[in-house]
Amino acid sequence: MLGLAARRGARAPVSPAARGRAGKAPPPISQPDRFRYDPADPTPSVGGVLLGREAGARDNRALEARADVCTYTSAPLERDLEIVGPVRAEVFFSSSTQWTDVFVRLCDVQPSGRSLNVCDGLLRLTPGRVEKDADGVLRVPVELWPTAYRFPRGHRLRVQVASGAHPRFVRNLGTGEPLASGTRMVVAEQQVHHEPARPSAIVLPVLEG
Repeated sequence: MLGLAARRGARAPVSPAARGRAGKAPPPISQPDRFRYDPADPTPSVGGVLLGREAGARDNRALEARADVCTYTSAPLERDLEIVGPVRAEVFFSSSTQWTDVFVRLCDVQPSGRSLNVCDGLLRLTPGRVEKDADGVLRVPVELWPTAYRFPRGHRLRVQVASGAHPRFVRNLGTGEPLASGTRMVVAEQQVHHEPARPSAIVLPVLEG
């Protein structure tokens, strides 16, 4: 599971505690989280950097309940946490297709359970675009939008990993055909890795007081 950092530029490891808890070191052996991305039923976009009434921070709970979205959540914060600057993630990822997307979003979970998006980013994968290890696992860097945000004490941080945010980002057909004119669609079987040898992480620009 994606862990969360508490120091400027710190690298927060991914631990697999039931796709719901963050901040613990990954065990020596952990199974990747799996989900299926179907371009015929693309993961929808909720809020974010848009033009129109649907822009900005929105409740993400319905989105996070989908089977094609992995979520990783911290424990409640013991004190306020401020982040200022660029946010980035490094996700160790494998897919059944060479043409797919990795979408990462950071959210603020209120004590009520409401999950509000803070910033996000997407990287579109094509053959050879990112580094791959001997087992075919990709090391995917995702740049999220820079932000200035305070997470209050008692709130939790949540990271989403998915393969789409449609229609904000045009859905990936999974075939390599042009997105505007392609006619074939391929379901992608996705895996998010988080063992010590593949430490998926999100890096937060924490403002230290």
